[in-house]
Amino acid sequence: MRFILSLLLLFCAVASASAQLKFLALGDSYTIGESVDEEGRWPNQLQKKLNALGVNVDKPMIIAKTGWRTDELSTAIESADLTNKFDLVGLLIGVNNQYQGKSVESYKPEFEKLLKRAIELANGDKNRVFVVSIPDYGFTPFGASKKDKISKALDDYNQANRKITEEHGVRYFYITDISRSDDSGLVATDNLHPSAKQYGLWADLIAADVEFFKSL
Repeated sequence: MRFILSLLLLFCAVASASAQLKFLALGDSYTIGESVDEEGRWPNQLQKKLNALGVNVDKPMIIAKTGWRTDELSTAIESADLTNKFDLVGLLIGVNNQYQGKSVESYKPEFEKLLKRAIELANGDKNRVFVVSIPDYGFTPFGASKKDKISKALDDYNQANRKITEEHGVRYFYITDISRSDDSGLVATDNLHPSAKQYGLWADLIAADVEFFKSL
């Protein structure tokens, strides 16, 4: 009897260790990785880095599209008819609200709605959700002529999404300073979006909080 019990315990331990965490990434062009290949996207790079650190994460499911605002992402999530059983949910959204001239005040309730939905998708566990700040496209050739204006607007957006995120007790990763670089290698060939190299730096910053991910 003891032998059988030991085998069962061993089986459970092995199954637990090998179980892959289901990862959902929500966003826009930055999450779908416009102008980089699939392996260059930050969610995919994060998965590989976490696996190397001993956190067993499955290939991310991504709901994101270039050009999406907060309201469009909300519509897409509901259309996807997802189950609320993800072990990890990441959210990065807002640049298109800003680019299309939407006010920060109109962004706030829509972002909060998305954050609450992300928590629901993580089986109601806020400790399985994280938010990534909006990068600054003012430091790209596309946005260079309006850099100061873009940077100020995105500071306001990030201040808003950070405050809401922290009020809900959700992890927040600030990657914006990484995008504020004169290194041309951090910009994709379209002269607007981050390169795979920059996404790798985001993934490094996020994965550095390894204890957060190991607690899942």
